[in-house]
Amino acid sequence: MSHDDVGPRAVKRSVVFLTAGALAVPALAACSADEEVSKPVAAQDIAPAARTLLADGGTLRWAVDAVPGTLNTFQADSGAATTRVAGAVLPSMFRLDTNGRPEIDQDYLESAKVESTEPKQVVVYRLDKRAVWSDGRKIGADDFAAQWRALSGRDSAYWTARNAGYDRIEKVERGANSHEVKVTFGKPYADWRSLFSPLYPKDVTGSPNSFNDGARTGLKVTSGPFSVKDVDAKAGTITLGRNPRWWGRPAKLSEIVLVAVPRDQRAAALAGGKIDMAEIDPEEAGRITFAAGNQGSTSLRGPSGTATADAASASAPAEPSGSTAEPSSAEPSSAGPGGESGASSGERQTLRGFALHKSLEPAYTQLALNGSRGPLSDERVRRAVARALDRKELAGLVLKPLGLPVVPVGSHLALSGQDAYADNSGALGDQDTAQAQTLLSEAGWVPGGPIKEEKKKTAGSEEKKSSEPSQKKSSEPSENKSSGPEAKKTAGADATKAAGSDGKNAGGDDKGPRNEPGDPAQEHDRSGMPGAYAPKGTAAPAGTTGAVVAKDGKPLQLRFVLPSGAGSATLRTVGDRIARMLEKVGIRTEITKVPDDSYFKDHVAAGDYDLALYSWPASAYPATDARPIYAKPVPAADGSLSIEQNYTRIGTDQVDQLFAQAIASLDGKEERDLVRKADARIWAAAGSIPLYQRPQLTVTRSDLANAGSFGFQTPVYENMGFLKKGARPPASPSASPSS
Repeated sequence: MSHDDVGPRAVKRSVVFLTAGALAVPALAACSADEEVSKPVAAQDIAPAARTLLADGGTLRWAVDAVPGTLNTFQADSGAATTRVAGAVLPSMFRLDTNGRPEIDQDYLESAKVESTEPKQVVVYRLDKRAVWSDGRKIGADDFAAQWRALSGRDSAYWTARNAGYDRIEKVERGANSHEVKVTFGKPYADWRSLFSPLYPKDVTGSPNSFNDGARTGLKVTSGPFSVKDVDAKAGTITLGRNPRWWGRPAKLSEIVLVAVPRDQRAAALAGGKIDMAEIDPEEAGRITFAAGNQGSTSLRGPSGTATADAASASAPAEPSGSTAEPSSAEPSSAGPGGESGASSGERQTLRGFALHKSLEPAYTQLALNGSRGPLSDERVRRAVARALDRKELAGLVLKPLGLPVVPVGSHLALSGQDAYADNSGALGDQDTAQAQTLLSEAGWVPGGPIKEEKKKTAGSEEKKSSEPSQKKSSEPSENKSSGPEAKKTAGADATKAAGSDGKNAGGDDKGPRNEPGDPAQEHDRSGMPGAYAPKGTAAPAGTTGAVVAKDGKPLQLRFVLPSGAGSATLRTVGDRIARMLEKVGIRTEITKVPDDSYFKDHVAAGDYDLALYSWPASAYPATDARPIYAKPVPAADGSLSIEQNYTRIGTDQVDQLFAQAIASLDGKEERDLVRKADARIWAAAGSIPLYQRPQLTVTRSDLANAGSFGFQTPVYENMGFLKKGARPPASPSASPSS
């Protein structure tokens, strides 16, 4: 996982929503009942082919970052590879479609629905009568009940990373027959479809010992098109073979071997014939696409369809969002200047048999603003930072060189195509230098006057939490005129999960976005939440564009922490461009580069930053998965501050209450509208600014079908396979909105 990525469902976003009473909120931009449903910004690219065109048999060698420490997705050290294995070998009651919306998995369920809401919510699952575990036992209520008990949070002997939703269940029992499972909730739970996906056999979840240790290095009992044949941590492989008891469409492949290959070694592994499929960084895509020539691969193309001369002229984002839940800061980089010439003649020959598939990953990169300290504790300064940013320009820096649609992300809680998506960025407003300067002026930061320069801290004192030295660069008005050579690269680095509490001061208040003096109606007419704009009549100081603003003799300078690794070039390129945008409104940035392995744990999670870049994954269940990210920090029993996953430390009671209402609503439209209102509030608080959806680039053998860049959709493992000899390779779709 990269620093720029944070996975949702298989993760540690573990706290559930509290129910709340009625909440009065001001009128927000809401969507009408007959509004146009959003579509994914880019279509998936998986080389679709009918099963009849595929050969029976064959082994797919698929690159992963590492062999995971566990095959239990509900444990803290699970990772993207854990999720990949679970998807191929375990039942899921619901899977995601191409729009990122949940749908019944018809191999396991005939139906699943809320049978009653009064006096309590009751969900009845009707299982496919053929559904059995690999040992021949039927899947039934005992498996559901064992997983509920393990994940309910009532028994601390189970080492679980999250219990969201399971702690709202009151009981699980057999229904009218052995193929029915009846789940009764003690508290209403809107996101009930998120539960029991994946479903483990009671052999794993039935006791603390089996849960904690029984699925770490293998899964003896499974129920999917594949089963786990072997886990070899030393060799760095996990081998999945066909499940002879599988009742659905038989898997076309005989085996899938997940091979641990670091991202910076994948091009060589592909060229050396060691793997058949791998997600790659854009800088590698440049030479692979060139080497592949016109063999059916997708080349890097601009929006007009013309080949991009140098895919390295800007950078692009990072590694896939697997299904782990920690923010990540690494992103794939665009091809470097040597993108084409970098491949040897032998490598070019070998790679002619590969194709590049490109889409957008279900994750977005954001700029995080630490509201617990310094100037950013003032919401007006945070809004000024946001109004200084040209989000479309930043998105174009990453996406345009890859020929992907340049569309800034408009929501913190969903991506275009998902049910909860609505562009609520108007609650804060678009880029506006004058407005940014006016907000700074109102907060007391004005240009001109004496500035008392402080002595610069040493790298050792600045980075006292890191064992390695950091690199700094201050964006004085005369500096940062170009993004430098890093603009030609891109990222990919892993973040570690951070602690959920710290001892810093809270960054939120009880009142949420405050109304500035002036006419509220006028504020809303300007497409923003109250306070997003300076009061009418407040003018920005004239002729001061770019002049450093100061208060009490001190310049407004923000510490911008970025990872220093080779795989994080895109984040640094984007960070440099942000620094130049802030410079135009008079805000200095001191860019501090820190080692990748300490970036998230020692800086973002610890609150040791003013500005930072990292990513969150999109979830089909934002009321559950996003709440811990935006929950208002509260004092813990030991006197520290409990922040859950809210690393900006900015939260409000209004947002908490909207989430609580959403998670308790069994009316789908009402839940969606409450989530959208919460998102508008999050925008107005300006704790984090969504920038762009991350690119997803996958190289596969050109004869591999139904595999590639999946976008939102859950992979259908049994349909992956190699084309029969003489079968025509399917054409790769362009990365354009799906119809």
